[in-house]
Amino acid sequence: MNIKSEGTFPQSLIPFDRNENDQENCIRVIGTGSIGGKAQGLVFLNDLLLSRFQTADFQQITVGIPNLTVIATDVFDAFMAENDLYGIANSNSPDDRIAQAFQNADLPFNVLGDLKSLINQIYTPLAIRSSSLLEDATYEPFAGIYATKMIPNHQHDSGTRFQKLTEAIKFVYASTYFNNAKSFRKATNHDHSDEKMAVIIQDVVGSRHSLRFYPELSGVTRSYNFYPVGRAQQEDGVVNLALGLGKTIVDGGVSWTYSPAYPKIGPPFGSVEELLKGSQKEYWAINMGTPLVYDPIQETEYLIQENLTTAEKDGSLRHLCSTYDLQSNRLTIGMGNPGPRALTFAPLLTLKEIPLNDLIKSFLAACEEELQNPVEIEFAMTFNPHSLGLLQVRSMVVASDIVKVTDEDLIDENALVASENVLGNGLIDDIQDIVYVIPHKFELENTRQIADELEKINDSLIDRGKSYLLIVFGRLGSSDPWLGIPANWGQISGARVIVETFQEGFKVEMSQGSHFFHNMTSLGVSYISVPASGKHQLDWDWLALQKEIQTTQFVRHVRLIAPLYVKIDGRSGRGAILKSREEND
Repeated sequence: MNIKSEGTFPQSLIPFDRNENDQENCIRVIGTGSIGGKAQGLVFLNDLLLSRFQTADFQQITVGIPNLTVIATDVFDAFMAENDLYGIANSNSPDDRIAQAFQNADLPFNVLGDLKSLINQIYTPLAIRSSSLLEDATYEPFAGIYATKMIPNHQHDSGTRFQKLTEAIKFVYASTYFNNAKSFRKATNHDHSDEKMAVIIQDVVGSRHSLRFYPELSGVTRSYNFYPVGRAQQEDGVVNLALGLGKTIVDGGVSWTYSPAYPKIGPPFGSVEELLKGSQKEYWAINMGTPLVYDPIQETEYLIQENLTTAEKDGSLRHLCSTYDLQSNRLTIGMGNPGPRALTFAPLLTLKEIPLNDLIKSFLAACEEELQNPVEIEFAMTFNPHSLGLLQVRSMVVASDIVKVTDEDLIDENALVASENVLGNGLIDDIQDIVYVIPHKFELENTRQIADELEKINDSLIDRGKSYLLIVFGRLGSSDPWLGIPANWGQISGARVIVETFQEGFKVEMSQGSHFFHNMTSLGVSYISVPASGKHQLDWDWLALQKEIQTTQFVRHVRLIAPLYVKIDGRSGRGAILKSREEND
């Protein structure tokens, strides 16, 4: 993203001084290189809060940027050179070997004193976050490609806390060269030498509950909604909310989705029973106890998942839940009665106990006006006292080309698939390769293996410079294998068009707050959703007759004689993939 820096803004970037502590309204920097894209976004948010945003309008809520220090890219350069790491970094070694090599290396001597001083000033959990040169660019955002590691930072011994901090920094450095990152750079035509890594050391928003630390609320909001429901319009935006750490949302897990213009209208569940079954049941927290295993090369080393029963014992559901009443078969807002709890966020969105939604709308408008572009914002919140921390801002890509998909296109006999639920915009007429999950072999328990099989085919097509149509079942890119195929971007990076379809009894909504979704929209990948039952269906019989290039246990790759003709109209949400342009003409 392009961050504006006007002369009227306060100077919010200052060099780290180990003799100074608790600098207000500033972002401290260790080193002299670039601070990277993610940190630039935080500088923008900080300056916007200080100069233009009217926080007095929301006196119930303290709004700010969690304290942070950035390690600039010159430290990364020195680390790589002094430890002679470029050889293994640019090799085909597996991620764990690369990560271990980085753990065995030493951070540059000249930053150790600053890091020791920093860790002596902080006793709360920390998020060690990537902020690379390429990260959060508008058209190539690299969202979720690199690592974030959260550490409890609760040990009495400062030497132990320092060790955990340095391990986390080196893990984020190593993620620059993990296979997923390399594949993504290759797919976006970047050389590995184009990338350098800055690291953000930031306080985690949250509260401690026994051996758990987490925010009561995490969210991702967008000023543009690709899939509005009911009266909502695309320009009204969309919000995803979840209990606990934001990992649930950005990894494509189960969250609550609504439009800021109509906060009382939730996701389109068909019944109370469906809502109880399909709403969030588990949440992520930082483990403040003894970690199960010492594993510095594992991103989730200090993370645990808990359920709603635990959250209720923690007292974390007061502003978030409704309760199911068996006799009336209805949900009542709040926790006044015993019964199954459902995370509907109704105390906030329906009763408006706290003006969260108004704050979201106001801040979205301020960011959009300043950047002159639709935006996505990540945030987290704690209650009593009410405090909201802004964690990230990115520009969104919203296509404006005029493409018309007619009623005739949707029912054309030459259509491989058509839908009235699409994302993207434009015409594509050069795809001849189709990779699809074999319908009768798809089972949710096999989704991890399916992701591995997709990766092998994807790599072979990328090596040949071929983009392709990918057809899958469920929510692609979800970290939860029971919602769909948990593929990362590196495993399907050559896909130019993605079709998600669903079998009877299996349906999940696209997670607009996920990193996977943001990368897809920013890179211009077209997406088509096809329900299991409906008037527009995939022509599986035609696919089965096409020339087979490769078949694995669960996936088939075919190549067509003539390219497909893809028409996507982002304004109307309609799209069609025609088997050939000639037949349509």
